[in-house]
Amino acid sequence: MEHKTCPPYPVSIYVAGDLSDARRICREHTFAVGLCVTVTPTEFIYTGGAETGVCVGLINYPRFPSNAESLWATACGLGDALMRGLCQQSYLVQSSDRCEWFSRRDALATKEQP
Repeated sequence: MEHKTCPPYPVSIYVAGDLSDARRICREHTFAVGLCVTVTPTEFIYTGGAETGVCVGLINYPRFPSNAESLWATACGLGDALMRGLCQQSYLVQSSDRCEWFSRRDALATKEQP
């Protein structure tokens, strides 16, 4: 029996949008780059409102180990694909030692101005 280990480095992507569309985008992305993720429905509750979305999880898989920076970059690439494919303006990527919010709001506002 084969046994492998690697340092854990779970990374989560949070983005609002339709669960079915998120699953489709994840399927397309994982097939294209060779990746396995989890897709969990979630609900965002905030001051003045709520919306549904997903939490997409990546882990450092011992069969195909990676490093923290590579996993982070992979999560950011998928997060960007989800943001665009779900017609959102932002997403968040979080790990045990880092959390970053990515937004295209300023870019969209600039485009909309005459």
